[in-house]
Amino acid sequence: MSPATTNGSTAHDHFENGLDLSILGLGVEYPSFQIGPEGLETLANRFYSPSPALTKVLSINRFTGIETRAAIGTVDHPLVNKPTAPSITELNHCFREEGVRLSVNACKKAIVEWGGNVDEITHVVSTTCTNSANPGFDHYVTKELSLGKGVEKILLHGIGCSGGLAAIRAAAHLALGSSFRKKPARVLVLACEISTLMVRSELDSIDKEQQTRIGVCLFSDCASASILSNGVGERLHEQPVYELLGWKHEILEDSEKDLGFDVDPLGWKVVLTPRVPSMASAAVAPAFRSLIKSLPSLHTTHKSPNAADFDWALHPGGSSIIMGVQQAMDLTEDHLLASYEIYTKYGNSSSATIMAVMDRLRRLQGRRDNVVACAFGPGISLEMMVLKRAGDVADGMATEKSVTSSNGTATTNGHSQNGNEEFKKNGIAAENGHIENGGPLTNGPPTQNGIPIEDVD
Repeated sequence: MSPATTNGSTAHDHFENGLDLSILGLGVEYPSFQIGPEGLETLANRFYSPSPALTKVLSINRFTGIETRAAIGTVDHPLVNKPTAPSITELNHCFREEGVRLSVNACKKAIVEWGGNVDEITHVVSTTCTNSANPGFDHYVTKELSLGKGVEKILLHGIGCSGGLAAIRAAAHLALGSSFRKKPARVLVLACEISTLMVRSELDSIDKEQQTRIGVCLFSDCASASILSNGVGERLHEQPVYELLGWKHEILEDSEKDLGFDVDPLGWKVVLTPRVPSMASAAVAPAFRSLIKSLPSLHTTHKSPNAADFDWALHPGGSSIIMGVQQAMDLTEDHLLASYEIYTKYGNSSSATIMAVMDRLRRLQGRRDNVVACAFGPGISLEMMVLKRAGDVADGMATEKSVTSSNGTATTNGHSQNGNEEFKKNGIAAENGHIENGGPLTNGPPTQNGIPIEDVD
């Protein structure tokens, strides 16, 4: 049940059929505020004098293709309206409150859809790149969720926008380890980022160093979560959203100086070179071929599937990356529709974005059976995963089947028709009964309007 090895190598030659790994629930929590491109201009004009670098950044900001970015506050949030940028101490305090709150709500949604009890969670794999306190934010999330003291926790750091898929990959390995021991595994996977409060720090660097820093135009806030199962001891109510078929992780050579997120007294600073979009786009095709070759279950007709046979859940790091991958893999906008929609409506929420794209994709009707999920992070690291869809979802409800939870509450794909009662059944206190994973989006894909944009991871 684990990837094969040859000649003593740990390289993935192929994935055996029947890994029995599946995602049983997904939850996404965006904060309630949304900021348009005019928000950055408001703050820039409020605190900084005009300069060539600032003028260029604000020009790029108008044509990123992002209509709104999810944020924990408006442009009048106290932390971004002080005489100086907030310190890392202040940012940490805010993350401890807002990040944990978003995370708990995302986890509750995933747990409700799963339909299990919090006492059944065996592991927690979390990631963030916008907080580095000890104990990590996952400690406070597990306390709020009343998880058992013996639940095994892992907090991943230093992997940026690839963190969501990396966390799922790590969870898959943990689950396979439990399978080897013939023990059940229900792994809670969590990603959370609070990026918008670092706007003043980025504007400081633009103003003082006259650098064209475009991360300030793209990043947003979000938490996302999923429940991953190894299939051992699964019950009727545990219905898969996606099945995991295989994955790939690699580092692009000589690229660690091209993409990063460096710690700073005023938070973190994006490290980015103009090479990133082209490097990322060029890496996808060989990684896809290698991963598909390792999945014999996809070669049923003695012919390898091509990229257009899949839906794509691509981390929307920026319009140049999305369109670059689209062109490199000969895809259409329809193949990347979920990525375009999340990017347009919410922006780039770093590690939390990929599960938001996966959640959006499973709500689009009449899609392809299999999905390629892909993300890039500092290193430059590439994460890729092939998933099998388990059924369409409409307005938060599965279209395939309705099941009954252990307490007799009717559920559809794990979503209770009585939100508060379902939270109580799972051992979780409901917060305003809010369990919806968000409604359908209608925004189309972004355009560059003829202005070249250098994007982030």
